[in-house]
Amino acid sequence: MSVARVLVFGALGVVAVALVAGYNPALVASVAPPAAPLALALHDALTGGPAPAAVTPVRPPVSVITAAAQRKSVPWTINEIGTAQAIATVSLRTHFDATVEKVLVADGAEVKAGDVLIKLDPRQVEAQLDGAQAQLAKDVAQLEQNDRDVVRYTDLVSRNATPIINLDNARTAAATTRAAIQGDKAAIDNLKVQLEWYTISAPISGRIGVIGIKQGNIAKAGDNSPTGVFATINQISPIYVAFSITQTLLPALRDAMAVGAEVLATPQGSKITSKGKLAIIDNSVDPTTGTIVVRAAFANADEQLWPGQLCNLALTLRMEPNTVVVPREAVLIGQNGNYVFTVADGVAHMKPVEVSRTENNQTIVTTGLDGTETVVVDGSLLLIEGSKVELRTPAKRAS
Repeated sequence: MSVARVLVFGALGVVAVALVAGYNPALVASVAPPAAPLALALHDALTGGPAPAAVTPVRPPVSVITAAAQRKSVPWTINEIGTAQAIATVSLRTHFDATVEKVLVADGAEVKAGDVLIKLDPRQVEAQLDGAQAQLAKDVAQLEQNDRDVVRYTDLVSRNATPIINLDNARTAAATTRAAIQGDKAAIDNLKVQLEWYTISAPISGRIGVIGIKQGNIAKAGDNSPTGVFATINQISPIYVAFSITQTLLPALRDAMAVGAEVLATPQGSKITSKGKLAIIDNSVDPTTGTIVVRAAFANADEQLWPGQLCNLALTLRMEPNTVVVPREAVLIGQNGNYVFTVADGVAHMKPVEVSRTENNQTIVTTGLDGTETVVVDGSLLLIEGSKVELRTPAKRAS
């Protein structure tokens, strides 16, 4: 490129800059204040008059949605996941080797305490019981004979017709027979108990599982394999729901238990909620997790809760009166902590606050608000201290 062209382009650039500066003296004053007088002179030369004063732009009002802070009683509720547990579980086994004579219950049936479930073949123990009763009858007859001998020898000894040793022997025989009778009665009681064991009844009320043995099978005592358990009964009405909470809540938990705190349990996948009471606090804290196991008791008459089922729990520890709450969306987090924007006379003001927790989408404010303010819940990100605002109505959600 020749020197002439360079000079021409340089001159055109200078002219362009001069025109921009002459027609925009405010821009020059903001970018390069020392050049402001020259820009004003060029403006006068180009337009024949003084430059207009710079106009400060006015920030439009920010459109926001507001809500009222409230002062009211708020429940202190903790939400946990728990597991339903049977209050009692009984495994049915046999005491003796025997043949299964009858199975009188269906798989999964509801049973009551005392219901006969399974009968084993009792003929062997019945025969033993008959033998023991026969032995008892024999010993009773023998005792009668011994008592007669004692009477006879007593008479003979009184008349010096027989040695006294015969009387002593008769008395010893009678005492021995009496002891044998007591043994016979004990043996009979033992066999009667054994005979009862051949009829397997439900020791508790509840729901029985699958029957693991069928009619005609041989039941074996001492069988610890799964086939050795006839069935398992779970007591599910009432039922426990166990869950763990942090040890820091233990004092509040004990206070809540003293007044019968209510617990709500909703099985996962269900919309039905059951009401129960706080029942048991474990006697130690797990040092590895810092938590303690808690159990709530539910009547469960409708059997909505099932052993092993996961449930969403809501435990209300207490009611906290005269508490300031704001919608959860109103609280923002800044470099100096939590704050909210309040609105008064169409102007937004930033107020630092301290909060404790959020309950049902409402945040509890401990300091910073008195419950009479109007707070911004939408549009806060566009606000600064002193911003003017205009209120808009929240859009209705489609049903």
